[in-house]
Amino acid sequence: MSRNYKFYNSEGLYFVSFAVVEWLNVFTRNEYKEIIIDSLTFCQKNKGMEIFAWCIMTNHVHLVFRTIGEQKPELVLGDFKRFTSQKIVKAIIDNPKESRKEILINTFKKAAENTSNVKHHQFWRHDNKPIELWSNKVINEKINYVHQNPVEAGLVFRAEDYRYSSAIDYSGVKGLLDNIIVAR
Repeated sequence: MSRNYKFYNSEGLYFVSFAVVEWLNVFTRNEYKEIIIDSLTFCQKNKGMEIFAWCIMTNHVHLVFRTIGEQKPELVLGDFKRFTSQKIVKAIIDNPKESRKEILINTFKKAAENTSNVKHHQFWRHDNKPIELWSNKVINEKINYVHQNPVEAGLVFRAEDYRYSSAIDYSGVKGLLDNIIVAR
């Protein structure tokens, strides 16, 4: 992996994207998106995560974040991904309305068989591709990219209309997460 895709500055602001294995559209159900929201809230309150922008798409998540204090961004993100992986897989297994259960779980099991560090189910792909954001121009470009993702995907006409994103916070209205740092 290239040097450009590692967390080298523990105090830096980073853009990351991480996807479900095989780019499966898991986040078409709101209950799975709510697990992400709850986990981001936990990371904000307990792990020193400061979030500047976020967006949950049908098969991936975008974040612009940094960590404060002694927390290392790669460890906070790793904990977040491990926890959400286990919680979402369990939610899929326990969901009596999940018509795709067998396909999803079998795909997660097969992905785990092909990697040495996952035992039962691999939910997230391993590539986060963290990019440190070094200037206001780049920060604004990445935040705009995060917020325009649902527009580009045809989910909404205006970014601030997408519920599972921080775009609403940037329009002056409070979104789903507290304490979003609005970069201007």
